[in-house]
Amino acid sequence: MSSPALWLAIVAMGLITYGLRVSMIILFGRVAMPEVLRRALRFVPPAVLAAIVLPELLIPGGRFALPPDNARLVAGVVAAGVAWWTRNVFLTIGTGMALLWVLQLAR
Repeated sequence: MSSPALWLAIVAMGLITYGLRVSMIILFGRVAMPEVLRRALRFVPPAVLAAIVLPELLIPGGRFALPPDNARLVAGVVAAGVAWWTRNVFLTIGTGMALLWVLQLAR
């Protein structure tokens, strides 16, 4: 793909994405959203996060691995516990990253 065509594709996709987002903001700014839809949309961010994170925790490097061979899963479970216990995003991320680094160094 040539450079101008690549940039055209990037700009076009950016405009399409922007248009979709703005259209929803304008639509829901004028129309009252049903309560059932509002409640259902609260679960979208955790579902998307789980869909992104869980495969990497359970299948690192393309193969299924259980602890103690899977340092990512151990660090992820501990980080989830810290998140549940403290509700502190920075402490959760810091704990998970620190434990992952320690476990990777120990191998």
